[in-house]
Amino acid sequence: MSELTPLEASIRRRVWCSSAVVALGYGLCARLFFGLADNPSKGWFGSMFAVMSVAFIFVVPFSIGFLATYLGRVSSVGRAIFFPLLPAMAALIIALMFAWEGLICIILWLPLFALLSMSGGLVAWTLLRMKQDAARGPIVGAVILLPLIVAPLERALPHAAEQRHVATSIVIQADVSAVWREIATVPQIQPEEHSFALSHLIGFPRPIAATLSGTGVGSVRHATFERGVLFIEQVTLWRENEQLEFSIHSDPDTIPAKALDQHVTVGGPYFDVLSGAYSIEQRPAGGVVLHLSSEHRLSTTFNRYAGLWTDFIMRDTQQYILRIIKRRAESRAAK
Repeated sequence: MSELTPLEASIRRRVWCSSAVVALGYGLCARLFFGLADNPSKGWFGSMFAVMSVAFIFVVPFSIGFLATYLGRVSSVGRAIFFPLLPAMAALIIALMFAWEGLICIILWLPLFALLSMSGGLVAWTLLRMKQDAARGPIVGAVILLPLIVAPLERALPHAAEQRHVATSIVIQADVSAVWREIATVPQIQPEEHSFALSHLIGFPRPIAATLSGTGVGSVRHATFERGVLFIEQVTLWRENEQLEFSIHSDPDTIPAKALDQHVTVGGPYFDVLSGAYSIEQRPAGGVVLHLSSEHRLSTTFNRYAGLWTDFIMRDTQQYILRIIKRRAESRAAK
């Protein structure tokens, strides 16, 4: 292949720049449209064009990638795959800057967004290789409208709530009674007790304390997290020094607007924490194994992908709580 002249190279750069800007603008317009339409009070229209949908979360990044490569007439397969990342990542950054999405949603969406935009670029490169210029206009139009075409079809997909179980455990060198004291109530966690957790880095609040009103079945725990997040936990099983189980209630109306992204608010339409359970297992060699498990609800049309993240966040949060209990119980045992 002959080298491009300076003028040809300049023209190509302008074409690529223009195609990236068009793809970015398309992505931002799609977010604005789905964001404005995403309102249950608008009836079928509001439920059809929801942000938490396959049409938006899966199809829009594909269209961004396709438009960037196809309009830019990118001929190199490597560049066709990676060039769409420029407008795709720029769209995410702008959405975060204008608070259209919270950091936690951006992080959860990032791997999928990148992969799908790259896939769109690869499909566009394949069509460019076929050199069907006569169909160029209809192809671009179809890709632009693709999310709006998928949205009504998605309404036929099941929205059944899925209940997911996450189990964690930790070995603690302390006796059973010492561990029980640390789980029945959790005195306020001091700043020096906190440590790094990826779930907190991406925006999920850290635990603060858990208070207990009464004892036995029917008693109530109030588990508080940062930014005013409160879980009301009613004890359903109480076996002192053995098991503690509780149902969890969270009212999304009481959670401050800036505490969590609206699309992952606990108790909201897509995600809720339902129950938790501690059990203490005595080890023959000494110490105990403390188990902490939980059940949460997931209600999306893409539970398989979303479940990977909700399971991770719940597991990371539970392990964080277990580490604090371990340090406290072992510190008491050492005194």
